[in-house]
Amino acid sequence: METRAGGTFAAYNDIWLLDGVRTPFVNYNTSLGTVSPIDLGIKAARAVFERSGIPATDVGSTIAGSVAQASFDAYMLPRHIGMYAGVPIDRPALLVQRVCGTGVEAISQAADAITLGKIDLGLCVGAESMSRNPVAAFTHRGGFRMGQIEFKDFLWEALLDTAPGVTMGQTAEATAKKYQITREEADRFAESSFAQALAAQKACFLSGEITPLVNESFELQGYITRGIRLAKGFDKVDLDTHIRPSSYEVLAKIPPAFGGVQTGGNSSAIVDGAAAALVGSGAYAKSRSKQPLARIVAVATVGVPPEIMAIAPAPAIRKLLEGAGMKLESIDRFEINEAFAAQIIGVERELKLDRAKLNVNGGAIAIGHPLAATGIRLAVTLARELRRSKLHYGIASACIGGGQGIAMLLENAA
Repeated sequence: METRAGGTFAAYNDIWLLDGVRTPFVNYNTSLGTVSPIDLGIKAARAVFERSGIPATDVGSTIAGSVAQASFDAYMLPRHIGMYAGVPIDRPALLVQRVCGTGVEAISQAADAITLGKIDLGLCVGAESMSRNPVAAFTHRGGFRMGQIEFKDFLWEALLDTAPGVTMGQTAEATAKKYQITREEADRFAESSFAQALAAQKACFLSGEITPLVNESFELQGYITRGIRLAKGFDKVDLDTHIRPSSYEVLAKIPPAFGGVQTGGNSSAIVDGAAAALVGSGAYAKSRSKQPLARIVAVATVGVPPEIMAIAPAPAIRKLLEGAGMKLESIDRFEINEAFAAQIIGVERELKLDRAKLNVNGGAIAIGHPLAATGIRLAVTLARELRRSKLHYGIASACIGGGQGIAMLLENAA
């Protein structure tokens, strides 16, 4: 790994994304409204072992993330995910958090650990319950004073970066102004995201990475049984629930959320969900005769001023390509998180991306953005798309609250 002016870069020699799977991404406060992110993560982890045929007993470390403190046992999230998924109890677990880049970071941490010879196989998980974001108070440990009782919505308040005093949505609005992005362009992009995701769903491409959710228990001998209990009226959830026909005419009627071009319709959907991936060395893959999804070529991270957080994928991708010695034209597919329509269009314009290569199966505006799970979804979707389209290179990238960007380069393993 190298630390350079403007960020970090790590190239990997023989490290592979072996397999990946996710839960459906479900509109918040619906069927998964009361389910702990730990249990969503356990389900995704169990599913990736079942799908891949790789035994959980081979895992050297669990690396997991969840951005919100969405349960009282949140500290134990990576440990409990590993244990209840079947990873031997003597294998350690690590909690990572890089906000919207957490999922990519988890994969990168596994690749780093393999490079250093610590492990041969890592279980990477991102799990998020937006529904269970707390209503919180941070200053009442010593009691309540008259007129000074204050509880706030963590889900909403966390959008504010208190350093520059701007919200994430306002960074998208700043991007819209800089790149002269109109409300119509933002809504047209959202329309396209919904249409592409709907097409991918109907073609069963998205279902190829989804494990259905039902009521079930997760037993672990000697420990308390955990599990998933769907909301009343739901017996099974097997599709992303925010994907729907969404015409420009409908999107154009939604009022602005931040006084500009962004609305609830052209911003990333608020959903609950989890994703899991297995990252292994080339030697390990050969020992199990496992055909990987993709080779993990390199990862780059950068910092940008917090007030222009939305544009951060652009410098992250530039650093990634610089470190890898590659040109933008060599990249066949891009999966860039659609935090906001103006954000993704701004990145597109800054890099002069070919939209025909960008989020071809829809993005977070349609599918949703469960913070820690998103990066793993981006990587798995990208690897599967490269394989399906018989293309060579792809980049998964995201902007990150606080003013960071992250980007990962994958090579088709087929």
